[in-house]
Order: sequence, then structure tokens, then C-alpha cells
Amino acid sequence: MTRPNPANDTAHNADSVAALHDLVLKSLDDDQAQETISIPLEGKSSIADHMVIASGRSSRQVASMAQKLAERIKQSTGRSARVEGLPVADWVLIDAGDVIVHLFRPEVRSFYNLERMWGFVDAPVAGTA
Repeated sequence: MTRPNPANDTAHNADSVAALHDLVLKSLDDDQAQETISIPLEGKSSIADHMVIASGRSSRQVASMAQKLAERIKQSTGRSARVEGLPVADWVLIDAGDVIVHLFRPEVRSFYNLERMWGFVDAPVAGTA
């Protein structure tokens, strides 16, 4: 009987986290999310490795982006992401495990200002740095 190599598990997990993160960013870009930023949480928080924050122009766009992202995550990973806030869609949270996604209408995003809370006031927009 062979024993699993923890180093291989770590490398595989890092690859799957990176693939999930890339999937999230590509999905949001495809759906024309605005002001997308990614905050690395690895080593700072046990909730996830990445937090992605983006805006939609309207509640309808926020809801659509969230639904499509949840579908793409399910299709790609086989895991269902938890989605909260869809009925109103001012602020939708998608918990994909290693990647947490917050989608906002712009005014709601400004009010809660999660970037400042996590110390990323001047964070570069994901994909443009």
C-alpha cells in the first residue's frame, strides 16, 4: 500500500485553488464586471485563499453574474458554490470554498467598502496589473 505524499496534496490543492481563482476572474470578465479586484487571503485568514470583489451596473447584472458564476463553478469543479443575496442582488456572496466572491451594485460597494476593511484601498484591478 502506498502512502499519499502530503507535498503532492499541497501542490494539487494549490493548482486547484489557482484554477478556481482563474475561473472566477474569467467568468466576471466575460460578464463585464466592473472594478474587479482580488485580495490574497492565504496566510491572513482561514476563510479562503482569495477574496474577489466586483461590481455590476444593476441588480439584474449582479444577479446574472452570480448565477452564471455558480453554474460555471459547478460545471468545472463538480462542487456547488453557496450563493447568498440573490433575491435583492444589491450584494451577492458566492462561497466557492477557497475563493469567496462579493458582487455589488456600485453604491452598495461604496457603502460597505470591503477593500478598506481588508487593507486594499488602492488595490489594482485584477487582470490589469
